Amino acid sequence: MLLPNRQQTNLLLIISVIGLMSYALYTQYYQYLEPCPLCMTQRLFYILIAVFAGAALIHRGKAKLYAFLTTLSALAGAGFAGRQVWLQHLPPEQVPACGPSLQYMLETFPISEALMTMIRGDGNCAEVVWTFLGFSMGEWSLACFLGFVAAGCWQFLRSDG
Repeated sequence: MLLPNRQQTNLLLIISVIGLMSYALYTQYYQYLEPCPLCMTQRLFYILIAVFAGAALIHRGKAKLYAFLTTLSALAGAGFAGRQVWLQHLPPEQVPACGPSLQYMLETFPISEALMTMIRGDGNCAEVVWTFLGFSMGEWSLACFLGFVAAGCWQFLRSDG
């Protein structure tokens, strides 16, 4: 079996992130699914994965560094997706209260408080409004991040360059 080289893998990472972000924006603007704070945080880590994969395409001599940064970003994203999945599986009486919208928080609260709310998530993050094959968007996101972790580790551990 022929595996893709580093450049091909980085290109696949970028294309994957573009596809995931495109679908996220589609669900937000055409299906009117408002992203929760944890969803927005996950989007940030998807973008970081694409940025580091793109940087690896340009700066081939730093492939291991960018593979490490890609893996780190994917691990962080998996952590936030994992928190969302955990919130979604809590008993209803243990779900934290829903907070204000992200736009309201950014306009009203100090940036540090808005960021902390994004990182922690709230009851909005526990709500499952979309499923595919029985899995929520948070669960699919966790699976994607774990795939990116595997790709990043594979890139980092490759013997060439």
